[in-house]
Amino acid sequence: MIGLVGGVGSGKSCLARLLREKHPIQIVEGDSAGHLVLTEPAVKSQLRTAFGDDVFNSSGDVDRRRLGRLVFGATPEQVAARQKLEQIVHPRITEILRQQIEEAQSQPGQSQPRIAAIVLDAALMLETGWRDFCDRLVFIDTPIEQRMKRVGETRGWSREQLQSREESQFPLEQKRREADDVVDNSGDVQVALSQLETILSRVMGQTSR
Repeated sequence: MIGLVGGVGSGKSCLARLLREKHPIQIVEGDSAGHLVLTEPAVKSQLRTAFGDDVFNSSGDVDRRRLGRLVFGATPEQVAARQKLEQIVHPRITEILRQQIEEAQSQPGQSQPRIAAIVLDAALMLETGWRDFCDRLVFIDTPIEQRMKRVGETRGWSREQLQSREESQFPLEQKRREADDVVDNSGDVQVALSQLETILSRVMGQTSR
C-alpha cells in the first residue's frame, strides 16, 4: 500500500484520482473517514460534551467551520482543543480506515478486477500512526504559492487559514524526511503522475514476489 503525504493543497487527492484512472487501484481517504465520523451519534455526543452546543448547527449536525476555528492554529487554547478532538475522533477514524483497507485487500468478486495496490490519502498520516498501514510513504512536493492558489480556488481559504491548518500538522520538512519517495508536483501534473506511476510499479513488483 502507498501512503501519500504533503502540505495542505499539495494535490495528493488529485494525483491519486489520476492514478486510479490509469491503473486498478483503490483509494482510501482519511478526509472521507473523518467526515463520516462526525455524523455518528456517539461521536457527536462526545463532541457536545467536550465543546458545547456552539460547534453544532440548528439541524444538530457538527459545524466543521466552527469546530475548525477552535482546533486549527498554534495558540495554547487551539492546541488543547485539537488534542481533545483527536482523542475523540482518531480511534474511530482508525477503525474505519482499517476496515476499508481490509475490504480493499479482500478477494474481489468475478465482476470486479483485482486491484493492483491501495493508496491511502490521509493528511495526518504521520501524526496518527497510519503510516504503519503503508508499504511506502510518498511525499508530494508542491510549492507554497501553488498550494495557496489551489486552496483559495477550491476552498476559499486565505493564507492565514492555510497556515493555521499546517501549524496543526507535522512540519513539511519532517514529512519529507520520513517519506520513502518524493514526487515533484511543481510543474506539469502529468510529470508528477509519471513519477507516482514509477513508484506504483516498484511497489507492485515488491508485493508480487
